[in-house]
Parts: sequence; structure tokens; C-alpha cells
Amino acid sequence: MRSLPLLALPALLALTACGGGDTTAAEPVTYAADSVTVLESPEHGPQLCSTVAESLPPQCGGPDVVGWDWSKVRHESHGGTTWGQYRVVGTWDGAKLTLTEPPGPATSGQKEEPRFGSPCPAPEGGWRPVDPAKATQAALETTQQRLNEADGVGGVWLDQSYLDAIPGYDESDPDMAQKYANDPTKLVLNVKFTGDLAGREAWIRQTWGGALCVSQARRSEKELREIQESLSGELGPHAVSASVDIVKEQVVAGVLVADEELQRRLDDKYGEGVVRLDGVLKPVR
Repeated sequence: MRSLPLLALPALLALTACGGGDTTAAEPVTYAADSVTVLESPEHGPQLCSTVAESLPPQCGGPDVVGWDWSKVRHESHGGTTWGQYRVVGTWDGAKLTLTEPPGPATSGQKEEPRFGSPCPAPEGGWRPVDPAKATQAALETTQQRLNEADGVGGVWLDQSYLDAIPGYDESDPDMAQKYANDPTKLVLNVKFTGDLAGREAWIRQTWGGALCVSQARRSEKELREIQESLSGELGPHAVSASVDIVKEQVVAGVLVADEELQRRLDDKYGEGVVRLDGVLKPVR
């Protein structure tokens, strides 16, 4: 799934009118983020960053953080820039985060990449090649190239769940990954298509003899990519990223705060559940 930098998100809080012309501010909502970077540079004060450029010093930009005190937290500094990764809690007014409690150390590590499974039921005797002569890396690459040029493809991925059955398998070990993770005779090639599936499996079998799961897609990956590209003008100034989830057939839009009104507008435009907002700041329940 490919991430795409974006621009733009409307303010969350509005004034509600009362009788007699008086206005009352909406009750502030408290939000938390478990693992975000706060960075201050010679150009700006402490700011909340969800993505950071890998440089020395690092670079990023985002909304201001009000109430920040570097003397109260562990941090790094270089060339006039100070930064660190933290758990933050505060109120959000659509433009800045005002701390309501002292920041703490980051509580969540790097997210583990999900291992994609197969929606098809396993055949009797388990997944295995039907033509071992075509269950090779070269055959897989040829098949993937043909799929890249085919119409109506909803997504292509490799199910490597066989790795879970290998005693002591550690995907962080390069030697084990090289030995086990790239075995085309054990993986399952998954392909989703829109429209009629008749003839699709036979077409793939012209070049691929390994395990195969062909399933139905409601939308093509091309359509989802087009929606991903179109979001740049719709998400507001605090959008973070957009990516395509080919398994769930969704565009996942990363924003600082997932606004319910914006989610409704996206549902109305693209269809319910097609675009899913994923907020960096989560409401504190």
C-alpha cells in the first residue's frame, strides 16, 4: 500500500447559537496520541508531527503544541532543533493542541505489518502447487506483470501464512527470511477481480502453477487509486497521508483528528466505507 502526502482538514469545533443571540463554545474534547513526534526548530515552536523527514536534524511541521516544556521531558537536540517521541493528551480546537496533562514516553512501538490471508477456503489437503514446474519465482514475476496490465484487477497479494507453522520463525532474522519467506511453492497468490470471474483462474493458470485464490472485488484497484489521488483537496490542512487497502477495498486517509462531518461527506461522495478516516489523535473515553 502506497502512502501519499496530502493537504487540508476543516476545523472541528464550532460555536452553537443560543436564544437571544448568545453563543456558547462547544465543550472541548480531550484527545490522546500514543506515539507522536514533537519538534521545535529555529523556524517554529513545539509542533506535533505525525510524519518526520529522516535527516539530521529531523524536519517536520504540524499544529502548535501549547504548554510544552522541554525541561520536563527527555529529548534530543541538534543544530538548534529539539525533538522527541511522546504520548500527548490535550484539547484540540482545530488548529492547535493544548496540553491538559504532562507528556509521557511513547507507549506504542512500530506497528507490525499485517500478513494478508486468503478469502478462499483451503482446498482438501491444504494449499499446494497444481503445476510445480510453474510454481517458480520467474513464473510469479511473469504472472504479476500480466496482472499489472489486466483490466478489472481489484488487488494482488501473497498469502505467506505458511510461515506461522515454521517453528521458531523470526521475520526479523534476514537469514530465516531469505530461507523461508520467498518460497513460491508454499505461498498463495491472491487476485481479486471486478465483474464476472469466469475464465479468470484459467487465464492466470497459463503462467502460474502455484497455489491460487481468485475472489470477487467490488471496486478495481485503479478506481481506489484515483480516489486516493482526488483526496488532496478534501481533507483539510491537517491531513497526513492516504493509502489503499486492497483487501478491505478502502482508501485509508490519515488525519490528525477524524472529523465525523468530514466522514459523512466522504461517504456521500464515494460511498459508505470507501474512504476511512484514521485519526492520529484519538478521543479519550
